[in-house]
Amino acid sequence: MKNGKIGVVLVAAGRGERAGQSIEGPKQYRLLGSEPVIRHTLRAFLGHPAIASVAVAIHPQDEDLFSSAAGEFASKVIVVYGGATRQASTRLALLALRDEELDAVLIHDAVRPFVEAALIDRVVEGVEPERGSLPALPVSDTLKRAGEAKLVTETVPRAGLYAAQTPQGFPFAPILEAHERAHAAGRQDFTDDAAIAEWAGIPVRIVEGAADNVKLTWARDIEIAKARMITQTAFFPDVRTGNGYDVHSFEEGSHVTLCGVEIPHDKRLSGHSDADVGLHALTDALLATCGAGDIGTHFPPSDMRWKGAASKIFVAEAVRIVRERGGRIANADVTLICEAPRIGPHREAMTAALCGMLGISADRVSVKATTNEKLGFVGRKEGIAAIATATVVYPGGLPE
Repeated sequence: MKNGKIGVVLVAAGRGERAGQSIEGPKQYRLLGSEPVIRHTLRAFLGHPAIASVAVAIHPQDEDLFSSAAGEFASKVIVVYGGATRQASTRLALLALRDEELDAVLIHDAVRPFVEAALIDRVVEGVEPERGSLPALPVSDTLKRAGEAKLVTETVPRAGLYAAQTPQGFPFAPILEAHERAHAAGRQDFTDDAAIAEWAGIPVRIVEGAADNVKLTWARDIEIAKARMITQTAFFPDVRTGNGYDVHSFEEGSHVTLCGVEIPHDKRLSGHSDADVGLHALTDALLATCGAGDIGTHFPPSDMRWKGAASKIFVAEAVRIVRERGGRIANADVTLICEAPRIGPHREAMTAALCGMLGISADRVSVKATTNEKLGFVGRKEGIAAIATATVVYPGGLPE
């Protein structure tokens, strides 16, 4: 169905109990590389040109968890609360897509994060108005049936046997009707959507699956997936460095604010906010690591909301943007250039303030000060300048 309107259902309402407990939550929210599993899966479908709409079935208690894990993709999908079973969750997500006027739908396990565009293409091409499409791999292992005490009772011929994967593709109206019929009949025992299609009389054709399209079921699966992600990015990690520079002149006052710390002084820095040159330079440095503009882009001086504002607000927004894009802040270095006031007695407090804003440890923060050897406006004690450098590691690797 190359020319049809294609939707996607992502099933993500499970608790992931077989994978064990984690402070990160169910397995679809666990970190794989530097991003949650579900964000990898969302990227694969939302970045595919054939996909028009995506509905995600989540657990009712996971709304905030999903929003955080999905990041920039959260606003691009339809979110529904799932049911008690995978089958129930799929039906509810299909109902949420009913008004999207879809020709076909792909139903996928959110914990299969390695789904690739080529596999999605094969499944989409295999769907026809009256037929579904199932990615699967031939069974290669010898199969045994066991009886009591796990004693082998027979060897099962593997000819014609396949291991089913997702995404499974179907014409939209027939698979929704099949789910509705199964719901009305009280059938909740189907293990995948191809089984429901078979029960409802919808033909399903097998297309070639993908060996890498693994489902993360057990804790061991997650560890193997993490190792795979590390291998993919180990040689060319996406490490980016941003620089920022700012300067403010002095005016009458009683203190200056530098790197979030108020320092008594016979003058203050002039600016629309609190004129913290250190934090302004750091904000620009962070934004530069992901091409997100500069401080003026997000906090224009013409906007009166920022008059007298604490500059830590600007840093917080830059940190949010970096993290939304999957970035991890590795290091921040701020150099303050002034003749006065003295920075040394306040360096420890500045470092602590920056650690709190950036969410990193003190060994990853550097605050330095130097004079301008009495040269220029800084040397004449007319103002203070600051230079900042930030290093952020983003998911993925360098482009070829």
